[in-house]
Amino acid sequence: MTWKQYETIMRVIEPLVGAGHRLRHFDYTHSAALQPGTVERLRNDYTIRLAYTEWGSPQKPALLCLGGIANSARRFDYLARALSRHYYVLCLDWAGRGRSGWLADQGDYSFEGNVAQVLALIRHKRLGPVTLLGSSLGGSVAMRVAAEAPELVDRLILNDIGPFIPTERRRRRAESVARHYVFRHPAQLFHRTGAAQKNDGPVDDTVLLHNSFHQTRWSEENGGRVYRHDIRALQCYRDGAAQDHDQWDDWQRIDCPVLLVHGMMSDALQAATIARMMGKRGTTVLHVPDVGHTPTLSDPLHIGALARWMVAPHALPAESTIGWSAGAARILFR
Repeated sequence: MTWKQYETIMRVIEPLVGAGHRLRHFDYTHSAALQPGTVERLRNDYTIRLAYTEWGSPQKPALLCLGGIANSARRFDYLARALSRHYYVLCLDWAGRGRSGWLADQGDYSFEGNVAQVLALIRHKRLGPVTLLGSSLGGSVAMRVAAEAPELVDRLILNDIGPFIPTERRRRRAESVARHYVFRHPAQLFHRTGAAQKNDGPVDDTVLLHNSFHQTRWSEENGGRVYRHDIRALQCYRDGAAQDHDQWDDWQRIDCPVLLVHGMMSDALQAATIARMMGKRGTTVLHVPDVGHTPTLSDPLHIGALARWMVAPHALPAESTIGWSAGAARILFR
């Protein structure tokens, strides 16, 4: 396959998968207090443009989706399109990722900065209490927002993330993403995506094509496709991955219903963490077999389960397992 053929395929897929989405931007002011890498006397607030997609009517209840450390907002397209009949769905591109602007200094990328970006979007859209859905890093940020601003969050969906991530797992992930990749042929992109997403479960090529297309962009300078992010954001994450991630204090302060989606092959969400989380009243656990860290949330069965829980948290058992609607048709990504 050539890049021209790749682009032809994507022109067919994208109008179908992304039908109904609207790309939006807003001004985010990055506070001087979040600029540790700049000499204090030189710190000033500055503004960048953050991107997000929106689906459905603003008159519907709001669902705000937050992705992982290297994800694009478009990774949520399957979920957002399915839920947009009944929800106003917004999916954020973190600063330095997707179609959002980049921060001025590597040290400006931080967990606290991600929290500030979420709060800024909620204020910008003048949203009332929202359902927050977070995958990996997005789930960690969602827990902090729910703990510190409980009036803004009425439900919390955590996609394969809990209040504790062991150091070794964080280091492995950080070393993997904090590299500059250039894909000069589609086969290289397919190989990298297939290897990185080997634990995605039985999702087919269409899902992986869509996700990898929006996670990358063409670079004339490099003569191939590169990841659509500021590599400094990933390098900053790597520098901070030398210790356990512990949010048990945040977890204790959360008082809204929580749905925990667990990829049963995940190395990020440990059995002991799940057991401790289930000790909190109002926590529901949905196990997904044959998948690792952060299920793609593209399967109709999984989307349906999330939709039922969002309507009524007691609609699902306190702990259950859900399968897949079909096997994968995977030829390109192996």
